[in-house]
Amino acid sequence: MTTPPKSVLLLGATGTIGRATVSALIAADYTVCAPVRHDSDISDLTGAVFCDMTQDALSALMTERDCDAVISCVASRSGAPEEARAIDHGLNSLALGAAIRAEATHFVLLSAICVQKPKLAFQRAKLAFEAELQAAPITWSIVRPTAYFKSLSGQMARVRAGKPFLLFGDGALTACKPIGNEDLARYLASCLSDAQLQNRILPIGGPGPAITPRAQGEMLFDALGRRPRFQHVPLAVMSCIKAGLILGGLASRRLRSKAELARIGHYYATESMLVWDAARGRYDADATPEFGVQTLADHYAQLAANKITDDRGAHAVF
Repeated sequence: MTTPPKSVLLLGATGTIGRATVSALIAADYTVCAPVRHDSDISDLTGAVFCDMTQDALSALMTERDCDAVISCVASRSGAPEEARAIDHGLNSLALGAAIRAEATHFVLLSAICVQKPKLAFQRAKLAFEAELQAAPITWSIVRPTAYFKSLSGQMARVRAGKPFLLFGDGALTACKPIGNEDLARYLASCLSDAQLQNRILPIGGPGPAITPRAQGEMLFDALGRRPRFQHVPLAVMSCIKAGLILGGLASRRLRSKAELARIGHYYATESMLVWDAARGRYDADATPEFGVQTLADHYAQLAANKITDDRGAHAVF
């Protein structure tokens, strides 16, 4: 174990994972400084402080609050190329520069496991910053989680309304080990004190086994106490839609944006969120680390009972 920092600058604290990370840090006896934009709602956010998102402002804030570590949970909401460059790379790069100027000792980045096979603009932006962070004169941890519970909750409303669960292909093409907000937040916080989690790229999932989309649908129906009903959508249909939008995007900015969303949807419909074994050319569930105790079935049960709300925001798959 290394000596952990006492005060942490947390970027992205207004997001779902960010808010959970605030709680995890406080529970671990850290002081949290959470810079937010001036139009943010901070009524229930511990440690929030309005701040311009510039290197000078962030560096001054870190020095003033004696922050010796940064955890970044920021991510582009839409995945659009311009936003990805500005947030996934640009804002993180500013924060890294501020951390170095303020003589911070550690930078923890919340990335994503999908950057293993980069085909999308936001994945390339994340990888660009990952490379910058690894080359910087600072201790780093790059956390690449698998799917979030919230990203797999988009069909609760349609199933509750009596509609079938949508599956691409046979529903078994992909799989993931989804991780809950609180478990991921605790893992991020643990990077500050556990030397085994430092200067490493860290793929991480929730408790196994890996779950296919069909199994996700069965869990959802079970949570609602209903008999499973599925509607299969051929992958060829999604491929044709994507191709059409890409072609239309050559002449239309609006269609260009829709084409990027189609690319993202197609990616998640065809790629597993597990560790990629490049040597064997396949995803490896057994090689995907597990952490925490929260399960997707538990999450669905809470959603079905209206004990929690659907907070997917921009992370909806459907």
